[in-house]
Amino acid sequence: MAGAVGPVGFAGPTGAADVLVASDLDRTLIYSDRALALSGPDHLAPRLLCVELLDGRPLSYLTERAAALLAELGRRARFTPATTRTVEQYRRVNLPGPRPTYAICANGGQLLVDDRPDPDWRHEITARIAAGSAPLDEVVHRLALSADPEWTHKRRIADERFVYLVVERDRLPGGWLTELTGWCAERGWRISLQGRKVYAVPQPLTKSAALAEAVRRSGAGTVLAAGDSLLDADLLLAADAGWRPGHGELADSGWTAPGVTALPEVGVTAGEEIVRRFLAAVPAPSV
Repeated sequence: MAGAVGPVGFAGPTGAADVLVASDLDRTLIYSDRALALSGPDHLAPRLLCVELLDGRPLSYLTERAAALLAELGRRARFTPATTRTVEQYRRVNLPGPRPTYAICANGGQLLVDDRPDPDWRHEITARIAAGSAPLDEVVHRLALSADPEWTHKRRIADERFVYLVVERDRLPGGWLTELTGWCAERGWRISLQGRKVYAVPQPLTKSAALAEAVRRSGAGTVLAAGDSLLDADLLLAADAGWRPGHGELADSGWTAPGVTALPEVGVTAGEEIVRRFLAAVPAPSV
């Protein structure tokens, strides 16, 4: 961890510039219409801001209050998105606030610096994957044999480093995911089920590895993090303090860790609360 965690603030940094905030995007900060999880009367629902379009259609949202808080966070700390999205998918997202200096894409396969993929990091992570995991083609072949077209809509290779399926989650055969998880673990890969997507990712390909590089380059003294899936667990463990929403893989499995706060909020309101917690943990700028 970058510094010592206190009950309210942090002992290490002396100013906001020393704080790096690394956050997952989908179902942590931003939400599709299916994932909003709004309850109660419609007229009491929070106002939403669309932050992503796909083919001209709105795709992802956060609350207007979360947008204002995120813009302020970007001015007071080193906000660093940490997503499993590819670079192309990440660039569709138009978040409020300053453009981040660093962004982690492809689950750590790409480190963007001033919105450009860093070739040195790409070379480093490629070498780590080659040394620690079976080839991508072997896993792709296994998925092609085991994923029934009746409940598999798509199979995609992302960033030439990992693969995911889009499935009918309620139609997955009993034991299929457990068997696949074990098979992949023997070959240095891991499985994550997020919504309708089943990810197969090499074990060295982690958000925390790219985060460590961003921290090294930025000189940040304190790291804050948030995420909702098993692919975010290492990110949360690498931070001085972290938050997870009341939904997602981590919540469903009851995952906890020292320094990680499990929030009760779900859906887009959880995203707003996460940004509020981030901002409260960042020192106020000196006057």
